[in-house]
Amino acid sequence: QVQLVESGGGLVQAGGSLRLSCAASGRTFSSSAMGWFRQAPGKEREFVTAISWGGGSTYYADSVKGRFTISRDNAKNTAYLQMNSLKPEDTAVYYCAGKIGGRLAIMSSEYEFWGQGTQVTVSS
Repeated sequence: QVQLVESGGGLVQAGGSLRLSCAASGRTFSSSAMGWFRQAPGKEREFVTAISWGGGSTYYADSVKGRFTISRDNAKNTAYLQMNSLKPEDTAVYYCAGKIGGRLAIMSSEYEFWGQGTQVTVSS
């Protein structure tokens, strides 16, 4: 079992940066692939990025490629999402998710563990 807690959300102007953290408890973090998803008001939850258990493989949605960076520190049981050049359309609740097994995935249904979400608001 893995419990996830996100932090680092907030209000930022367009063009600014934020770093989200996802702290995990449980012994399986280092063997779990991690992902970030987001959900804007009135929209479905969408994939943002994912990272394999060891950090050697990452994958990004086209909408964030080149602006967002996912990383992880298995010694600290924490995953990160560095978000640069933020746009108003990035405004959403951001969720981190974990899946047992090291291969990354882009479908939310493949993730077993979810955080409570953190709000990111980008003003124009």
